[in-house]
Amino acid sequence: MQASEIAAIVERAAGPEVSPEAQDTAARLSALLRHVFLYDRGSQLRVIEESGLSLTQCKVLLELGGLGEETEPRQLGELAERFGVSVPSMSRAVDAMVKKKLVTRVEDADDRRVRRVAITAKGKKLVETLVVVRQAGMEAFAATLSAAQRRKLDAAIESLMDRDDIAAAYAHLREVGHP
Repeated sequence: MQASEIAAIVERAAGPEVSPEAQDTAARLSALLRHVFLYDRGSQLRVIEESGLSLTQCKVLLELGGLGEETEPRQLGELAERFGVSVPSMSRAVDAMVKKKLVTRVEDADDRRVRRVAITAKGKKLVETLVVVRQAGMEAFAATLSAAQRRKLDAAIESLMDRDDIAAAYAHLREVGHP
């Protein structure tokens, strides 16, 4: 990420359109996520580190891995736009993932000049490992909560289940045996 992009993010975060209440909620959520992310000694970070993937590559792999369903191969430009990087940067990230056999470049069915990026079985296995490690860390953290804390947290999360993106992720985790 370029310094100008970081400055724009910081400027937006400090902008007047975010209410003090929303800023406080964000700070609480950040504190919780930081704690949960590092609770199990950073196991998920360790898996990412050991994979040798950059954060951009990890995000692409998780995007292509979907929520367990088959996902369509994606155009390089589409991935670059999704993650806010240049097409040449995305191309280099994908090239490295192709060398690791985590993704392949496939011909577009409608336009043979267009190449799409598809996840491989090895890539799917890494995505599943990341999901399992993250879930184990979350379970370990949840086990430390009192019954009252867990009920309050469940109630707060339940209020967000009307969002399709959150509901879909939850449904997938339940389906693969991580209730």
